[in-house]
Formats: sequence, structure tokens, C-alpha cells
Amino acid sequence: MSTGQPRSRQVAERAEATRATLIAVARQMFVEKGYFNTGTEEIVQEAAVTRGALYHHFADKKALFHAVFEAVEQDLLANAGEREIADSFERLCVGLTAFLDASLTPEVQRVLLIDGPAVLGWQEWRALEAKYGLGAIQGLLEAAVAEGTLRPQPVAALAHILLASVDEAALFIANADDPAAARDLAVGAMNSLLGGLAAS
Repeated sequence: MSTGQPRSRQVAERAEATRATLIAVARQMFVEKGYFNTGTEEIVQEAAVTRGALYHHFADKKALFHAVFEAVEQDLLANAGEREIADSFERLCVGLTAFLDASLTPEVQRVLLIDGPAVLGWQEWRALEAKYGLGAIQGLLEAAVAEGTLRPQPVAALAHILLASVDEAALFIANADDPAAARDLAVGAMNSLLGGLAAS
């Protein structure tokens, strides 16, 4: 006697595949054209799905952008996790520099740094940045203190300060007339800031 579970699983898998396709297509279009120059009709045509399928998964275009934003953030975290560095303070320094380097890429520039605050609003954008960055930064700071590579200090406050600093530095790069030169300035300033924190 059939329980219907295999069919239910197939339906769920198709739904997840449709959602993933919509996110992938929207991600590419948002990078190439920007959020405000991309219409939902273009997205569904390129994804080869109906408008009904789009609105089944996402309440509106902003909700789709939110999903794209999180996908980009998750990929950044995954890439950062691939680096095997034993020293937690060095891992923190490398990770922050890597984020500033990533802010030169069209995807991070457009989705996270330019359209992100404009589409989501500053508070929601800041909350998402904290979701993906704050915990990682604080964890590395705590580990660095335990290892003796960072002077003992209130790491919760320091984590907020570093997150704000790297976000502002990334925005500085993304909005600069010469992003590559701005990246060099930002990395230099970040290295000076981090260098003052390291244990002697």
C-alpha cells in the first residue's frame, strides 16, 4: 500500500528546485542590471517558471532580493571557512581583508553594498550583516584572547566595532570612483587598527 511519501518528496524537491532557480536567476540579474532595473517578469521568463511560482515562494521582489542577499552572504562565509589558519587572530585579520577584497567583485558590490541598504533599509541591512558577521568576529576574538594572541578585553564591544568598521570600509570601496585604490587604503587602515589590538 502506497503511503504517498515518495510523491510528497518529489513535490518538495521540485518546489525547492524552483526556488533555487529563481534565486540563481535573480542573483545574476540583480548583479548585471541592479535591483531597480530588473523586473519580476524578466526573472520568471529567464527562470522558465510562472509568476504564480514566483509568488508562491516569495511575497514580492524584495523578498526575493532578501533571499539573494542571504545566498551571497552564505557563499562568503563558506569561502572564508575554506582557509585553514591555526591562529585565531590571524584568521580574523585574513577574514576581514578577504571581505574587503570581495567588495571589489560586482556581486558583493551590487547586492550587499549598493542595493542592499537601498532595498532592505539600513536597519534590516545592518541586522543581516550582524547575523553573518558578528558571531564569527566575536568567536574569533574570544579564541584569540584564549590563545594569547589578543590582549584580554571586552570582546563583545570590540566585535561590534570591528563589524561596523569593515562594513563602512566595504561601502567606502564599493562607492569609490577607483575601487581598487580605495581597497588598498581600506586594507591599510584596517591592518593598522588590527595591529594595535594584537598582543605584543
